[in-house]
Amino acid sequence: MPLTLHQIRQNCQTARARMAQARNQRWAFGAFNLDDEATLRAVIQAAAKKRAPILVEVSQGEVDDIGLDNVRDLVDNFKRDYGVEVYVNLDHSPSVAAAKAGIEAGFEFIHIDISQANHNATDVDIINATKEIVDYAKLTGALVESEPHYFSGSSNLHNETIDYDEIKKTFSTPVGAKAFVDATGIDTYAAAIGNLHGKYPVPKKLDLKLLSRIREAIDCNISLHGGSDTPGHYFRDAVTIGVTKININSDMRYAYRTSLEKALEEHKDEYSVAKLIAREVVPAVQAVVESKIDDFHSAGRAVIQIH
Repeated sequence: MPLTLHQIRQNCQTARARMAQARNQRWAFGAFNLDDEATLRAVIQAAAKKRAPILVEVSQGEVDDIGLDNVRDLVDNFKRDYGVEVYVNLDHSPSVAAAKAGIEAGFEFIHIDISQANHNATDVDIINATKEIVDYAKLTGALVESEPHYFSGSSNLHNETIDYDEIKKTFSTPVGAKAFVDATGIDTYAAAIGNLHGKYPVPKKLDLKLLSRIREAIDCNISLHGGSDTPGHYFRDAVTIGVTKININSDMRYAYRTSLEKALEEHKDEYSVAKLIAREVVPAVQAVVESKIDDFHSAGRAVIQIH
């Protein structure tokens, strides 16, 4: 059932207050991607078990497959059935029009990222698009997230090693972060400190000293994208510094695929793949989400009663 504008505004107001609490209390929302109903069930069950507040997020690929309104309804149905504290994030929205559609669909969090579709977008292009969404989000009070440049990597399994000398060229800087936040008025700044999308042959390394300097330079929320394959101690330190949103996708997709492949190999006479997914895949993905919730210090932080 569609939410009313009043309900959407109430949800956004609550989300905004909770992000402020996360920063003050030193914990972070896990932002977990929704690929299908099984992934959503795994995320919701993890949140219920851990009594943790979470974000469920979709990028444009999932939006094209599922639909904005269907995503909103799916999440709200699980929210009601499990009694979890959950909000919806539109991740890496590639255009102003797409981001506006997410706001109108009642998503509490909107990430505008036109450099995702156009890696050559200029600073002016990015700032103007972000400012337009910040202004449009006043319709509902949705929190707007952005960054000043393209964020490298992908949600796939990568075979190449990480070239940190090259990646460091696109690291956030305290001065650059402050200038971008001041120019756009965003609610959440997506910091680049060694995090990048995807799983790689070696663990990622985060520059926590740089993160501390960025935290001192800006007064809005800070998010970390590309959280998969990152040793947990980095997350535990990052939330202590003041990060309040961490995105996880590739670790979940890897658990999904490998557990499904194993189940198909072991049960060649089973043609109800849905049964295998429910029995093998959902618990594997749920275990990944639970481990991240522990690293983010968000276990036990939910504000509503878990059934």
